[in-house]
Amino acid sequence: MQIAIDGPSGAGKSTIAQAAAAQLGWAYIDTGALYRAIGLAVMRSGADTKHAEQVAGCLPNIQLDVQYNTQGEQLVFIAGEDVSEAIRTPEASLAASDVGKVPAVREFLLQLQRDLAATRPSILDGRDIGTVVLPNASIKIYLTATAEQRARRRHRQLAEKGIEEPFDKVLAEVNARDAQDMNREIAPLKQADDAVLLDTTAQTLQESIDAVVRIIQGDCHV
Repeated sequence: MQIAIDGPSGAGKSTIAQAAAAQLGWAYIDTGALYRAIGLAVMRSGADTKHAEQVAGCLPNIQLDVQYNTQGEQLVFIAGEDVSEAIRTPEASLAASDVGKVPAVREFLLQLQRDLAATRPSILDGRDIGTVVLPNASIKIYLTATAEQRARRRHRQLAEKGIEEPFDKVLAEVNARDAQDMNREIAPLKQADDAVLLDTTAQTLQESIDAVVRIIQGDCHV
C-alpha cells in the first residue's frame, strides 16, 4: 500500500504525512528531504545549484543514506553526517528546487524512492510522487494552503528553532519556491488527475492529520 502526498512548499506535507503514518503504523518517507540533501551537498561543494552540469558532476561524490530512529522518524545522512536539521533552512529549500530541475538528480533519486516505498505500506510526500515517482499509488492526495498561511507556518517554525527572519522575506521565499516548482520543465509540481485535493488553510495541524487519515481509511479500509 503506497500513499502519495504532493503539494507546495510549506503546506505541512512532511509533518502531516509523518503523523498519519505513525497513527497507521506505516513507514513515512520524506522524499523532499532527499532533494534538500542533494541541494545542501552541492552548496557545500561550492558548485552552482543552478548549473545543471555542475550539479550532475557532484552526484558521484554524494554519499546519501536514509535511516530511522527509535521513534520512526526519518534521518538523512551525507557522508555519515546527520543533516536532518541542516536541510531545513530557506537556503537549502531553494537549493532543493534548483537541483530538482536537473534530470540527473531526479534519476539519481528515483529508484531510491521506489525502493524505500516497496519495503512496507508507506506514505511518501514530495512534489511529483503521484505524477512521476509512484504513478500507480493506491491513493494520491494534493495537500495545499494559501501562500500567506504557509509563510506564517514557516515563519513560526524558524522562530522556534531560533532563526529570526522577516515575515515578508519568508513569504517571498515561499512564492519563489512555488514559481520554481510549478514552472520547471522536469516533473513540475501539479495535482495528479486522480488526486484528492486537501486545502488545510483553515485547519489546525491535528485537523489536517485527521483528514488525511480519513481519506486513507475510507479508500483502503485500514
